[in-house]
Amino acid sequence: MESEVLRKLHERIIKSFMDIIVLSKLRSSSLSGYDIIAFIHDKYGLLISSGTVYSLLYSLERDGLIKGRLHDRRRIYALTRKGEETIKLVLQSSDKLQKFVMNIFNK
Repeated sequence: MESEVLRKLHERIIKSFMDIIVLSKLRSSSLSGYDIIAFIHDKYGLLISSGTVYSLLYSLERDGLIKGRLHDRRRIYALTRKGEETIKLVLQSSDKLQKFVMNIFNK
């Protein structure tokens, strides 16, 4: 039972931070939706549905954080300048996020 609770918590955390995970990964290279699914599975051991990933990608694209383009019958996503600035700000404030999480566990 303990492992099931931890697995579900792990899944919730990954899904909650998936936008940050995707933007952070797109800093180093352009990726397709399938590449993002594979990356999350390889790195975090969680298989995310294509619907979840593509819904997130469309949302990020609508917000102007990423731009998709067709390449060899696949849609490849890359950060826009706004996306680069956004993920840079998020990563710079990661210490605040860590403190917030630690405060949750402190009595």
